[in-house]
Amino acid sequence: MRDLYDVLGVSNNASNDEIKKSYRKIALKYHPDKNPGDKEAESKFKEAAEAYSVLSDNRKRQQYDQFGHAGVGMGDQTQGFSGGGFHHMSMDDIFGQFGDVFGSDIFGSIFGGGRGRQTIRRGQDLRATIELTYNEIVTGVEKTIKIKRLEHCVTCQGSGAAPGVSPTTCQQCGGAGRVRQMSQSFIFQSVVERECPICKGTGKVIIKPCKSCSNGQVRKSVSVKVKVPAGVESGNYMRLDGQGNKGESGQSAGDLVVFFEEENHPHFVRDGENVFLEAVISFSMAALGISIEVPTIDGGNVSLKIPSGIQSGQILRMRKKGFPVMRGSSRGDQLVRVHVETPSGLNKKQKSIFEELESKENKVKQSYRKIKL
Repeated sequence: MRDLYDVLGVSNNASNDEIKKSYRKIALKYHPDKNPGDKEAESKFKEAAEAYSVLSDNRKRQQYDQFGHAGVGMGDQTQGFSGGGFHHMSMDDIFGQFGDVFGSDIFGSIFGGGRGRQTIRRGQDLRATIELTYNEIVTGVEKTIKIKRLEHCVTCQGSGAAPGVSPTTCQQCGGAGRVRQMSQSFIFQSVVERECPICKGTGKVIIKPCKSCSNGQVRKSVSVKVKVPAGVESGNYMRLDGQGNKGESGQSAGDLVVFFEEENHPHFVRDGENVFLEAVISFSMAALGISIEVPTIDGGNVSLKIPSGIQSGQILRMRKKGFPVMRGSSRGDQLVRVHVETPSGLNKKQKSIFEELESKENKVKQSYRKIKL
């Protein structure tokens, strides 16, 4: 799939206003109403609408910047955009979305009052946590998690009304979901628009409720597949569109926000894309040098050459043995800190060997130096 910023013709640090203006220009140019029967124009219109739906949402934009298309449920994710509803947007709808760019609702100011809109009561977002092993983070993995969420009732199809009975138009607001109240002060008179208290903004009233549910919702346990990209860290998260609670009275679903946590590893410590490990060697190994087998986060062992005369605390670097860099092809490094174990509890023979060594080695002049913290 194309980069979403390229689709809208903006840079990846574009402001919200720049994104809105660019989308409006593209949407007006390729709108199906202006290009009837033109499949290419329709495709470009849908592509721009999908890009705008992500980049205009700060949370989704952050996920896209971090994870790419996988982070917002596009590409291989099954929770991606359907795209089917975008071509039904009218020209008025496109202009209406950009009232804040031009200072007000331009249609409301021209024709006397804005269009009444119902309040869309989407379902609540849900949160889940997935714990990952280092090996799963290296390769990426698909996980299936079980969650409990509110689903639309099968008896009433989510309407909340008894079978055979349809919700009726709210008489209080006339189906608009909003009511206007006039406020009079000593000098000024103003009109305030509020959510209708009778229908709660839906524009519909249920006369005979469904007995199988509450407002068209029932709680169920469901399984959700999550495609985890390689290189994630603790605290990273993905937002899966439409995988949260379904809304009341058949309204749209919220999202499922999945947070990632790393399992504690018995040997490794992570630092961004790099990983640290301590290797303990003997005094003689440090003096003579040796090759040792070192475990890696890939699950196997790699030979590491310890040079002769290495000092305790010295760090050796194993290139490209760390974690993958998200949205990239490179990897971090594995850093091995060497700890030289000084022998203790020597017997007479061992002491004699060290005494002989001490008498023949070059004398180390006693000195002092500043500790590096």
